[in-house]
Formats: sequence, C-alpha cells, structure tokens
Amino acid sequence: MTEAMVEILVGYLLGSVSGSLLLGKIKNIDIRTHGSGNAGGTNALRTLGFRFALGVIIIDVGKGVLAAGWAPHLLGDAPEWQVLACGFAAVFGHCYPVFHGFRGGKGAATAVGVLAAAQPWLLVPLAITWVLTLILSGYVGLATVLAMLSLFPAALWLGKSTAVLIFAAALGLFVAFTHRSNFRNLAAGTEHRFERVRLVNGFRRAPKDD
Repeated sequence: MTEAMVEILVGYLLGSVSGSLLLGKIKNIDIRTHGSGNAGGTNALRTLGFRFALGVIIIDVGKGVLAAGWAPHLLGDAPEWQVLACGFAAVFGHCYPVFHGFRGGKGAATAVGVLAAAQPWLLVPLAITWVLTLILSGYVGLATVLAMLSLFPAALWLGKSTAVLIFAAALGLFVAFTHRSNFRNLAAGTEHRFERVRLVNGFRRAPKDD
C-alpha cells in the first residue's frame, strides 16, 4: 500500500506540471491573468494563439499518459485500480497544482491522456460526444462535460470492471465540477461560443456582395 501511495503521489506531481503555466513562464506571461483566467488549452488558444495552445495540450495530455502509463509501475507491477488512481491523481493535480498555488486548469486534456494510456477504447464515445455537442451547440465547455459524463454509460455498456466504472463516474463528475463556471455563464448567456464550428452555420445563406 505504501508503494501505491508513492506512485499516486507521483501521478499528482506530474499533473501539477501545468503546460500553460510552464510555457507562460518562458514567455513571461501568466495565462491566469488573461481571458477566462483558466490555465487550460482552450483559454490559451483564445488568448495566445494556436502555437502556444498546441504546446500546452501536448504537455497536458502527455503528463496524463505518463501518470497512467509510467507512474503506477515505478515500484513494480500495478493492478488496474492503481493505474486509474494514478491517472485520477494527475487530473486532480492539473486542476489544483502544488507548484502553482493550487490554481490550475479544468482537467480535460490530462484526462484524455490518462484514458489514452489506461482505457483507450473509452476515447471513442468521448470523442463522438464531444464533436457532436460542439458542432450542434458551439460550446466547448458543454461539449467537454457531456463527453466526460458519457464515460460511465460507455464503460457500463462495454462491460468494464468495477474499478473502471468508479473511475469513469468520478472523472465525469469531477470534470463537471471544474467546469461549474461554464454552467453559470451558460445560464447568464455569457458563455463563449465558437460560431464557426456550429453545424447551423452551414445552412446560413452567404451575404450578397454590394
């Protein structure tokens, strides 16, 4: 059990390495003072552009892969629950990073990395839900939450173990919690919407030239 706790702690520390804050230090920028104030890939894209956001996503997904694929095996073979616990710890660390005053992102990119290493088949329903929600609504936050909440029914339908079901439910609820500000913005009508990805845009008539 001591070995498991050490490896879970390593998972948390990996998660605490924030891509946006790490790259921001190189550029002498704190992403938390820009845009929505969130230290995640979406806010990085909106405020600092594609190249910066791509670097953020690579780091945040990569640390999730390491947390679930490498950290649980540091001190020996790991059972499934331990792999998932290390992965969840990384997502928690991303949101509440010890290296950055416990103010991080919302966990989605790191969760994708964890799933890629621990339960790659669950990425299929997650991606389908995310894309469909995004093109129908244009809301990234809503798409992310619904995609994460789809993990539990998908895991149940696929006949996954009890450990995976608990992990899927906990991850979905946790990501919904970290996106609570998005729901407040939706209710207030102030949530940012990516109009260019909405399906309805394809049915709009182009304006005529003068």
